Amino acid sequence: MKIVTTAQMRALEQAAVTAGATWEALMEQAGWGVAQEALRLLGLPNGRHVLVLVGPGNNGGDGLVAARHLHDAGANVTLYFWRRQGADADANWQRCRRRTLREYDAATDPDGMTLTTLVQAADLMLDAFLGMGLTRPVADDLAALVTVLNRAQGTHGPVLAIDLPTGVNADNGAVMGIAVRADLTVATGLPKRGLFFYPGRTYVGRIALAELGLANETLETTIMSDLLTPDYARRLLPARPADAHKGRFGKVLVVAGSLHYPGAAYLTCAGAARVGAGLVTLAGGRTVLGVAGRLPEATVLPVPEGDWGAVGPNALEELAKVLADYTALVLGPGLGQGEATQVFIQRMFGLDKPKSRARVGFLLGGTDAESHASAAVPDLPFTVLDADGLNLLATIEDWPEHLPQGRLIFTPHLGEMRRLLKVEELAGDLVAVTVKAAQTWGQVVVLKGATTIIAHPDGRTLVHDCANPALATAGTGDVLAGIIGGLLAQGCDLFAAAALGVYLHAAAGAQVRDALGDAGTLASDLLPALPRVIKALRLGV
Repeated sequence: MKIVTTAQMRALEQAAVTAGATWEALMEQAGWGVAQEALRLLGLPNGRHVLVLVGPGNNGGDGLVAARHLHDAGANVTLYFWRRQGADADANWQRCRRRTLREYDAATDPDGMTLTTLVQAADLMLDAFLGMGLTRPVADDLAALVTVLNRAQGTHGPVLAIDLPTGVNADNGAVMGIAVRADLTVATGLPKRGLFFYPGRTYVGRIALAELGLANETLETTIMSDLLTPDYARRLLPARPADAHKGRFGKVLVVAGSLHYPGAAYLTCAGAARVGAGLVTLAGGRTVLGVAGRLPEATVLPVPEGDWGAVGPNALEELAKVLADYTALVLGPGLGQGEATQVFIQRMFGLDKPKSRARVGFLLGGTDAESHASAAVPDLPFTVLDADGLNLLATIEDWPEHLPQGRLIFTPHLGEMRRLLKVEELAGDLVAVTVKAAQTWGQVVVLKGATTIIAHPDGRTLVHDCANPALATAGTGDVLAGIIGGLLAQGCDLFAAAALGVYLHAAAGAQVRDALGDAGTLASDLLPALPRVIKALRLGV
């Protein structure tokens, strides 16, 4: 499913009109679709009281169309207007008047007592004040009306918001002053991006769609974000032939862990194994490899240690001997940020050499005499860079200029993204931030959060609505890094591995939450859930 910005939605509507549709027909389709969702909420409509809150723009027009259809279905509909004028020239308003719907106006209700009474009597309320037309914070008289509406939530009928709850920014989910708390939001045409981002997401409730019949060719030629859905993820699942052997499903090398964070190595390796990688190898210092509880199915590669049991600079020599044997690399979880490990990261990517050298794969050319790190190192496999791998990279000057493009998946959370971009705060439009980063760096970027964004350098983006407090615990990001690495090993391309990994991780989190609750869960609880969610996804259940 496509999700759109305000500008994209307006362009799609204009394209439909240019192709022969009319604005009135689009509004009729939107209002009719909203009415159908309202009727599902109401059940039998006869005698049920519906309050429609009508604003000045097209959102208010959609509300009037919905009001007419609800009246015709048998509901007792009341209209409450805020700053809507021109009744004589408003065809939808006139159609409601011919049905003698009761009307009230906020201008004659300065203390909000009429609205309070209407809300108390309503079995369902439709918010058609502003929708996508919001351009400034909700304040003054409208803020007072929204407050009346919100006070009734949970004590009277549900609230259905048309397109977006009034007060929620359509592009980024920001709450503009105050916002209506809806139980259901019916997006018209296509869902707006702001429906899926916080804090606005907490005001949206369940999301439904009133389609407008927009032309497929128009949708296909417009670059929009896709919603990451089960159907989308199912198409990405790697095949599991009955006659396959472990070599068919690839080999993952995990460089992770340190004395302070030994569990990160286990969780990353287990995440890769639990999604089907044929072989997982943990490369680490003997401090990490000797920790009890290491994944027994993983093979090990001891490498020289640096500070506090972390991977040291000389580890590259041992890794260089085996890297060509692996189809995927996961680098960074729990490595720590010691000076020796920073030098290792610099050498791993050839970032400790002069900028003028020629590039060979991930490495810069040079002689042994020039640098300890100039030993012949094969090209790295497709790589997931996570956690301390990102934090250490962020400390290196001009690193984006020297990494080979199209070879890595970056998996930052918001704090790591700020460090990579060297900014105090990220801009409000996180999709735009992630897309720009992917294009500037030439890598696939997964910006992790309550709503996760996956961006490709070519402009493709996926948005996953996956908020889950059960995942707000240490180690869940390590599991995700391992999952993505395991999918890369099985032949998924970078964007597909990132997308499917995000989906499986969130689905496993949802299963754990449903079984155990949203507090007290552990990252390791995700691991046995992963094969179950893969099975369910493959079966379409």
